[in-house]
Amino acid sequence: MKLSASIPLIWRRLLALMLAMISAIALHSCSLNQFNTKAAQVPQLVDSILQDPKTFNYVLSQESPNVFSLIYEGLITENGNGELEPALAESWEVAPDKKRIVFTMREGLKWSDGQPLTVDDVIFTYNELYFNEKIPTDIRDILKIGKDRLLPIVRKLDERRVEFTVPEPFAPFLRYTGLAILPAHALRESIVTTDSDGKPKFLSSWGIDTDPKKIIVNGMYQLENYQTSERVTFRRNPYYWRKDTQGNQQPYIDRIVWQIVENTDTSFIQYRSGGLDTLGIAPEYYSLLKQEENRGKFKIYTGGPELSTTFLVFNLNKAKNSQNQPLVDPIKSRWFNKLEFRQAVAHAIDRQKMLNNLYRGLGEPQNSPIYKQSPYYLSPEQGLKVYDYNPEKAKELLRKAGFKYNPQGQLFDADGNRVRFSMLTNSGNKLREAIGAQIKEDLGAVGIQVDFNAINFNTLIEKVYTQRKWDSYIGKIGGGGIEPNGGANTWTTKGGLHTFNLGPQAGEPPLKGWEVDDWELAIENLYIKGASELDESKRREIYVESQRITQENLPFIYLVNPLSMEAVRDRVQGVKFSALGGAFWNLYELKVAENKNIP
Repeated sequence: MKLSASIPLIWRRLLALMLAMISAIALHSCSLNQFNTKAAQVPQLVDSILQDPKTFNYVLSQESPNVFSLIYEGLITENGNGELEPALAESWEVAPDKKRIVFTMREGLKWSDGQPLTVDDVIFTYNELYFNEKIPTDIRDILKIGKDRLLPIVRKLDERRVEFTVPEPFAPFLRYTGLAILPAHALRESIVTTDSDGKPKFLSSWGIDTDPKKIIVNGMYQLENYQTSERVTFRRNPYYWRKDTQGNQQPYIDRIVWQIVENTDTSFIQYRSGGLDTLGIAPEYYSLLKQEENRGKFKIYTGGPELSTTFLVFNLNKAKNSQNQPLVDPIKSRWFNKLEFRQAVAHAIDRQKMLNNLYRGLGEPQNSPIYKQSPYYLSPEQGLKVYDYNPEKAKELLRKAGFKYNPQGQLFDADGNRVRFSMLTNSGNKLREAIGAQIKEDLGAVGIQVDFNAINFNTLIEKVYTQRKWDSYIGKIGGGGIEPNGGANTWTTKGGLHTFNLGPQAGEPPLKGWEVDDWELAIENLYIKGASELDESKRREIYVESQRITQENLPFIYLVNPLSMEAVRDRVQGVKFSALGGAFWNLYELKVAENKNIP
């Protein structure tokens, strides 16, 4: 037997990976150790992210992960079980008709600069930021109510009470008051003053070039430092409202550090060498890390399927930009907008192979935009359409749609154009890059040529959401919880995350020839109706129908949903892992022991 054959494949891959990366890791570790030495006197937690933040402006943010869960809070919050709890508001009262909520704010609240946090900040945040049509924000999409897309009315009752009123019953009403409250004293001037283009200066406020110490917050932490391509550092907010039962200030951990790493392989190496305290586990690393739990002094927490969707999406936008140029090549646009084409692509992708080989079986095929944990989820066993791997069915659908094959098995449209398009994803995420490689191979087997390219995440966001010039991409959307209306900005036709057919947004020039299909309108109407229905059984029927339409028309081709898995050092004390909240939903009460004996 050859020596290489006697070593398990994962160990051989890991050995090759470590040899290839050892120089880069050594250089990075030198910088990291210098930083950690300086920080050794204070309790800190070190994590990693793959890309630099895109913005420090909560209202304008579209990316995840982002800094905002650490630095901002709203009137209420959710615990690890998805239950609502008081935050900046100490209590609330819902009127019997479900159309009015009155919140009572905590006494003595302060911003991170020591200024009072009051009801006036709540009024400012909603009326001048979220509801301001001059500010393009996805937040406004989820707050619009009914067919008329009306917004709540928010008004001050007295120095501690604020009233929210909606025009009709709105099921997610209370949950959405967990949106971040922002400081009027720091941002109001940027709303009332404009730049040379007549736009509010707020749109260019609190970008990543802003001194982090000047960003005023109300959450557990405040930004301390940001070094491009290196790290984001957070320092405990001394004015945070929460205290434990003995009156001690929370959170207990003084500093949070996010190391910015180039890819998931690097973060894996850093975790094993002790440079990180926590790691979201990619499936390929699970078996190896599981064997090292005791020696490495960490624990792997595993929950059910992630609250996320991973998908392939085509650009269905038929519009032209302000220069009268098509956003998508008209030839490709005709392909993408053929239902049979999208259904054929879905049948051509071997998701079970993807699950077995790339996810190591640690997940399940995904078929719905609504998470499995939601009471509104429709499973395949309950009748949701599923696109099983079937290359022959894919070819049949393509021929039905007018496509033809040449003797070499290459696919052409009815006009003789070779079926070839580009597919993007964000670089650094090795799993997503592997998904792209498999999809390229799978579609190649049915005659479609895919030009796959992994690019910088912020560049990808720019192409998709600003330029709108792309063919297809592999992406992932997380968050939103088990409430379906959290996806309203995806499914309302003018929503900011209506990615597959992104319409004109506030403050943008018009899109000539933008069209909305009947099935898009049907989904939008169901989401509007579902949000207005308070009877839970009727609500479920509405969202069941929406799932049937999405899966029939495939604006997103869903792939695989991995299990939620996270490795956390034993030195992090007080972890209460949940599938909904992860390992750090109760960060305010976690503690870290001295960093000793980490291999």
